[in-house]
Amino acid sequence: MATQITDSILSSLGSTLQGTLHTDTVMKTLYATDASAYREMPLGVAIPETQEDIEKIIRFADKHAIPLIPRTAGTSLAGQVVGKALVVDVSKFFNRILEVNAAESYVWVEPGVVRDVLNVELKKQGLFFGPETSTANRAMIGGMVGNNSCGSNSVVYGSTRDHVLEVEGYLSDGTPVHFKSEDPFETIKTLTPGSRLHGIYEKTLAALSDPKHQKNITEEFPKPSIDRRNTGYAVDMLLHTNAFEQTDAPFNFCSLLAGSEGTLCFATRIKLHVDVLPPAHLGLVCGHFNTIDEALRANLIALQFNPSASELMDHYILECTKANPEQRQNRFFVEGDPGAILVVELRSDSAEDLASQAQACEAAMRKAGLGYHFPFVTGGDVKKVWDLRKAGLGLLSNLPGDEKAVAVIEDTAVDVNDLPAFIAEFNEILQANNLYCVHYAHAGSGELHLRPIINLKTKEGHQQFRHIAEEIARLVKKFKGSLSGEHGDGRLRGEFIPWMVGEENYQLMRELKSWWDPKGIFNPNKIVDTPPMDTFLRYEAGQQTPEFKTAFRFKDQDVLQHAEQCNGSGDCRKTPISGGTMCPSFMATRNEKETTRARANILREFLTRSEQPNRFAHEEIKEVMDLCLACKGCKAECPSNVDVAKLKMEFLYQYQKEKGLPLRSWLVGNFAKLSNIASYVPFLYNVVMGTPTIRRISNALVGFHPDRTMPLMAKQTLWSWLKTRTSPLQSKSLYLFVDEFTNFNDAEIGRTAVLLLERLGYEVKTIPHPISGRAYLSKGMLDEARVLAMQNVRLWSTLISENTPLVGIEPSAILTFRDEYPDLVSDEWVEKAQELAKNTFLLEEFIAREADAKCITSAAFSSEKKLLKLHGHCQQKAISSLVAAKKALSLPENFEVQLIPSGCCGMAGSFGYEKEHYDLSMQIGELVLFPTVRAQPEEVDIVASGTSCRHQIHDGTKRHAKHAAEILYAALK
Repeated sequence: MATQITDSILSSLGSTLQGTLHTDTVMKTLYATDASAYREMPLGVAIPETQEDIEKIIRFADKHAIPLIPRTAGTSLAGQVVGKALVVDVSKFFNRILEVNAAESYVWVEPGVVRDVLNVELKKQGLFFGPETSTANRAMIGGMVGNNSCGSNSVVYGSTRDHVLEVEGYLSDGTPVHFKSEDPFETIKTLTPGSRLHGIYEKTLAALSDPKHQKNITEEFPKPSIDRRNTGYAVDMLLHTNAFEQTDAPFNFCSLLAGSEGTLCFATRIKLHVDVLPPAHLGLVCGHFNTIDEALRANLIALQFNPSASELMDHYILECTKANPEQRQNRFFVEGDPGAILVVELRSDSAEDLASQAQACEAAMRKAGLGYHFPFVTGGDVKKVWDLRKAGLGLLSNLPGDEKAVAVIEDTAVDVNDLPAFIAEFNEILQANNLYCVHYAHAGSGELHLRPIINLKTKEGHQQFRHIAEEIARLVKKFKGSLSGEHGDGRLRGEFIPWMVGEENYQLMRELKSWWDPKGIFNPNKIVDTPPMDTFLRYEAGQQTPEFKTAFRFKDQDVLQHAEQCNGSGDCRKTPISGGTMCPSFMATRNEKETTRARANILREFLTRSEQPNRFAHEEIKEVMDLCLACKGCKAECPSNVDVAKLKMEFLYQYQKEKGLPLRSWLVGNFAKLSNIASYVPFLYNVVMGTPTIRRISNALVGFHPDRTMPLMAKQTLWSWLKTRTSPLQSKSLYLFVDEFTNFNDAEIGRTAVLLLERLGYEVKTIPHPISGRAYLSKGMLDEARVLAMQNVRLWSTLISENTPLVGIEPSAILTFRDEYPDLVSDEWVEKAQELAKNTFLLEEFIAREADAKCITSAAFSSEKKLLKLHGHCQQKAISSLVAAKKALSLPENFEVQLIPSGCCGMAGSFGYEKEHYDLSMQIGELVLFPTVRAQPEEVDIVASGTSCRHQIHDGTKRHAKHAAEILYAALK
């Protein structure tokens, strides 16, 4: 009943906003979690579009005593944006960079500006914003201020607090405020007595002028030498200013707001200090040590060389990367089996000075008897080292089953000189509790990251969660450290703040909250008055994981557990500037509902809590899955490798069991059968589909958008052409997979590919074979797709080997052998499918492989100069790589191949044809691909291997994109 009353009250607010307000189950579910272990249904979700919207929302909340939670990207690890409140998401519309002042080194931004996007703009003027979180490609300034975020470079650039100059926004009663450096005793004279703002100044100044409070803060707060300290409200930062002490540090309430987690003020504009770009030359001294303790002692030496980062990775990370194919190549610098590696990042304006610094750093460590190997890494290899460091946690996130790496004690910070002793005791506690952890240390800043493996679906797991948190909190207090170094208190650590700063200081914090927000409107139950840290968890003690009979095999887990691998870190909230493919619909809409995270969340919610016999048959799941383009970007780019395209296929399969298969889906799935009929009368088909008026009517009848052109039929199918000829015998041979799209629509490209391979010295063999089934897969027709998968694996597994591979032209078709088939065939055929997958190649991959083996050389091609712009097919990028395509296209010695930094083209098979998806499809194309193509002179060739991609480029730009086979064939001597 209370919820209905709240919904009724909120609906009256929604009608007054220019933005939107949601109280439906779907949106509340998607905002019930963040990147933490917590889950609680909000009252609703507001998406304000204007500053007036924000003010209206706040005043409305104050009037009706409805709590608000400010939110940007929602990547909080301590549950900061989870709670029973109205979530106010400013990420979509409040993302403008308002002013850049290079002369005075500052920038004004709105809270929804992404940190990396800001730096792309600042770089144009030789500037950048220093604090760098691991989530920097989606973390927003508002959230960074709320959490006082920082990262590996904090030894140089400090935390966000150190850069916040001014904040404009609102108090919880709607009072507009503007905070900056000031003399607070002078400011209070200008304020109206009795006003909210006057009370804040009056009570804060009185409290911090009280010798008793001053003594308590000085004695109980974390050591001032710890730069990373986010334990409770930063009243110590206000105390240590020129208002109360003999110091040059100015009084500025922004120091308090940074790290306050949106509990005191709703920021709408933020002024940041920015730095000049760091020195251009960068290198890593990668010290190898026998133990973690030895590495941490070496860290104290490293700090004498003013590194821009000093990061620890332990033997667990190094061990688990041995078995990972992708990470093995990143271990190039590792010698032996070190107990730990300390990566010391150095910068300089000259390469010579950089090398000198590195030699001196190594010499100092060796002189102290520390370390046995010190490779110095520069250039492109630097990224490989950092990727290896990040790999451990990602690999732990992929653990099968219900045990997960849990964010519970991953944010402790102590004085850097205390770090060796602290970690030694830390590890003793872990061992006593039989917990396994990977160590990540921002060693240069005294910050330790680690996540124990806990099953939070069990009662024992809940007990471990609390017990280990209590144990580590006591240890941190012993070292007078900060329980939160950069991730904030939220719901996770708020309960322990009285332990960390003493009861009197905690009561001061509670009073401070009441001065700013007497009704508890802004983000209640965070930092102060938090519920027990083991309540409102995402998983309940004793929660059972239901079993589902699925069409796909999800390796060592079930379909629900695969969705649960999403930890909410929000890597899928990328912008076009960030690069990557995941997630194209979010890039275009900026709606949380269109993220990969949202799709995993909605599946987890209903597969866990539904009471229906068929837990998939929910319209709510369908609504959130609808705009998934099945691009496969998540499979490659999600750190937990959550394959939402596969989940969508499985969902459609299960959903359609109960709801039935729509006619349009049947037509798309049976594309090959229908095309086969049309291939007997290609002229008639092409007249119908090539005549705009008739085509528009035809499209409308089947549910396609009238403006979308349709692929025409080849005058002669590729199979018909192949039957008329025999490939010349040659010493090397391959089998060609004649996919259904090339056969019926792009037969000319197929012919060109065959002629190219023959000219390069290969016998191209063909035999009658089943189609790939890609269209069936895309529409969840998995029974039909499994039949084809079984037929193809049975047929080809007897013919294909390393010496006689299977080569395909269309990425979406041939890559089914590597992607879906091994998870679709029956158990007894899995091994055969996996073996077949190893010897199945996209045309460009095969040519690149043969080039590496010196079987194909540049001598076969002309020396003509040409610039190529390459757009990669999504599945090509996710399952294969554009490296092979670029290598193949670079065989002509004077060809320059430039990758278009586009994600998905927006077509995604039938997605871009469908009437309800057409506009979004074109919007996705307009993000990067279309503008880049339009900007190219006519003499520049646009290359795209995917038939859908070429079609989308044509419809969006009127340019004809070519397949790599066409480019290379034309370049032959």
